[in-house]
Amino acid sequence: MSTSDAQRQTLIASLRQRWDKATHDDDAEAKQALFKEAVYLGIQPEEFTHHR
Repeated sequence: MSTSDAQRQTLIASLRQRWDKATHDDDAEAKQALFKEAVYLGIQPEEFTHHR
């Protein structure tokens, strides 16, 4: 795994953790902010909203 791949996986893990918290807290504003962050980072929402 290259450094950029490792960084990307770390970003996805961070988004996933924060998504889980926003979902648990039913925080629509936080979810929207996470989507915006993901778009900025070039990460598809499915990569952090659907656990594998």
